[in-house]
Amino acid sequence: MLVMPVVPRSAARGPAPVNATTGDAVPTGCHPGPVRRLLPVVLALLLTGACTTAVPGTAVPGSVEQRGPVGPVPAGLDRFHAQPLTWRDCRPFGTNDVARGVFGKRTLQCATLTVPLDYAKPQARTVELGVLRRQAAKPDQRIGALVVNPGGPGASGMEAAAGLGARNKGTEVTDRFDLVGFDPRGVGFSGPDVVCLTAAETDALRSAPPVTDVAGYEAQSRDYAAKCAERSGGAEVLGNIGTREVARDLDVLRSALGEPKLTYVGYSYGTRLGTAYAEAFPGNVRAMVLDGAVDPERGVVDQVIGQYHGFDQALDAFLIWCRGTGTCTVRDRKTLMALIGRVHASPVAVGDRRITGLDATRAITASLYSPLTWQPLSDAIDALDAGDGTALLEMADSSYGRQPDGGYSGATDALIAVRCADDERVTDRAALLPAVEGTRGTFLAAAQPVLPALDPCAFWPAPATATPHKPRVDGIPPLLVISTSGDPATPYLAGVNLAEDLKATLLTFSATQHTVFLQGNTCVDTIGAAYLVNGTLPAPGTTCTP
Repeated sequence: MLVMPVVPRSAARGPAPVNATTGDAVPTGCHPGPVRRLLPVVLALLLTGACTTAVPGTAVPGSVEQRGPVGPVPAGLDRFHAQPLTWRDCRPFGTNDVARGVFGKRTLQCATLTVPLDYAKPQARTVELGVLRRQAAKPDQRIGALVVNPGGPGASGMEAAAGLGARNKGTEVTDRFDLVGFDPRGVGFSGPDVVCLTAAETDALRSAPPVTDVAGYEAQSRDYAAKCAERSGGAEVLGNIGTREVARDLDVLRSALGEPKLTYVGYSYGTRLGTAYAEAFPGNVRAMVLDGAVDPERGVVDQVIGQYHGFDQALDAFLIWCRGTGTCTVRDRKTLMALIGRVHASPVAVGDRRITGLDATRAITASLYSPLTWQPLSDAIDALDAGDGTALLEMADSSYGRQPDGGYSGATDALIAVRCADDERVTDRAALLPAVEGTRGTFLAAAQPVLPALDPCAFWPAPATATPHKPRVDGIPPLLVISTSGDPATPYLAGVNLAEDLKATLLTFSATQHTVFLQGNTCVDTIGAAYLVNGTLPAPGTTCTP
């Protein structure tokens, strides 16, 4: 079975799995594409965040800014492109410990942006999107706004912008650009609400024995899609939640910010959003850094196969590191698979809960995004081997967006909804057989074999809004694509292909991790900053190392 949706940063991980505020390693990640198995193994590494469209807080001095409309305005959208933004204190957004750390900086400002739910009916229902800004530290040298998207889909751009700003304080990027992040529709503080499963239903699904037959899996998929439709507003909402609409939202934001052209950094799924924007508005692009590429020409089955082998490569690198440290008890694939098999057969109690083999697999996969998380991962695996699943369950909870009160951030539901809106429907089981064969022998398939069963998107109430294709981007300026040789979630070749499709310059990072720009690598950060500031691109074939 495939699972269309998945993965990511939210902590997610466009930017690597580190605490957005402190830079400390955390067991999360953010990535893009489909990795399979509905909620069970779906590797969605998503960020925590509250679900509300209200923007609380006291307005900051000079808070009301009307800088738009700027640039071409599509017919019927004048009032959206011309809307003023009222900037407020972001601290009220801190609804949990993580968010309080992220939003509790006085240098941050928050606002809401109004956009049509359906761009074909701009006078009908609207939704509010949360926006965060960290203004340029050197306003006399300010170039403009730099909009970031951290991936997912389902990850919070507001949290990403706040975290990247904190980590890159004093650099040319934060000195010369307003760092701006927005929560895409259906995510975090942005409407419309996308709700598929309750917290109790998600907990029950996670703790249930894995479904191993096609009929059972498809019944689960059909039920999930039906609940999404019932609880999220049906086809009206679920048909207008995808990347096509978010790209249009991004252009409204560009205009409201007063930017004649968009300067953008997209991680992981954010490269898909950036590509969609460049296709829809090629004349409105100033510069784009696309890091951890999703290949727009590859279908769901090919993406699944690529990710399974990508995570296999990352697992091998982790195990080599583990053996090199001399401190790991579980240090080879055979021992690891035997441990997961035991937990599959007999879940380990953790207080009044338990960790299953699927949760253990998810936690391990989430922690393969960066070497920064390998030490806590090895400690957690060894603890599970000794009968204590606490740490690994916490890692799984983090990747699902499970919060201390037992609720969930909603990021997984949003991720699946966007993937079902974006990806071509797979309704023929025979079309899934290449995924079954192509993933055979990989770690993820061994932990839970891929079934030739239809996933929730096959039963979605709204048609897909995109198909795999070569991007049509005549008229865009030179772009920079960054691809990491050992990226588990977005394989290196996807970046090579995207750079070719966009006629962009490719920068290679030789390492095992998912995305790298603005995460502390001097080589990559210097090259990326030079491009964003001056338009200077590296020589063809340039490679950076850790």
